[in-house]
Amino acid sequence: MEKITSFTIDHILLQPGLYVSRTDKLGAETVTTFDLRLTSPNEEPVLNTAEMHTIEHLAATYLRNEPTWKEKVLYFGPMGCRTGFYLLLGGNYSSKEVLPLVRDCFRFIEAFRGDVPGASAKDCGNFLDMNLPMANYWGKKYADLLDTCDDSRLVYPK
Repeated sequence: MEKITSFTIDHILLQPGLYVSRTDKLGAETVTTFDLRLTSPNEEPVLNTAEMHTIEHLAATYLRNEPTWKEKVLYFGPMGCRTGFYLLLGGNYSSKEVLPLVRDCFRFIEAFRGDVPGASAKDCGNFLDMNLPMANYWGKKYADLLDTCDDSRLVYPK
């Protein structure tokens, strides 16, 4: 079997950033998958499931309500390795083009207070596994990184 694309990235060199993971054609349409890497793989602790779950609820809510991008958002969800998230958008985009969207999303997560959207037994299959204070922490940490990142954090290392 062939290695899938995400397993061909050198995770020893990979640092937190915002990367185009892949682009796929579906008929006439293009889908861009972004790697939102919050921690340095195999060097830093991974995110716990509670804060990942909270970030997923908040980011999905933000992205699907953001006026300019909401019609292009196909998916937002966690990586199995718990070092970041995937964002799938309809269209062909670069990391630089979506950086303001992702940064604003994580600023929203940083500042969010109150009841997490969809965090109820009726709306979620594991609604008790949430940690808003840690989601706020990661929102700030990642948004701060995106405020200052250069091309080395926007293009996968070779």
